[in-house]
Amino acid sequence: MAMSSQNLRERWQTLTKCVCDGARLMVGQGDYEAYASHIRKTHPDQAPMTELEFFRNRENARFGVGNRNGFRCC
Repeated sequence: MAMSSQNLRERWQTLTKCVCDGARLMVGQGDYEAYASHIRKTHPDQAPMTELEFFRNRENARFGVGNRNGFRCC
């Protein structure tokens, strides 16, 4: 059973997205598209953060900025 090049390309793109998403989660950086989709679906009255705001929010949470309990090496 031979696969078409389109099918292989789609599978490769899915695999690389999963690997990249997993790597982001390992370093404490969530998936902005999943976040934005969730906000639009469950909180239609709220505007989602911009991608930059989301990145900074996740970084601040990771490193404990603003009295949050985040990872601290020292």
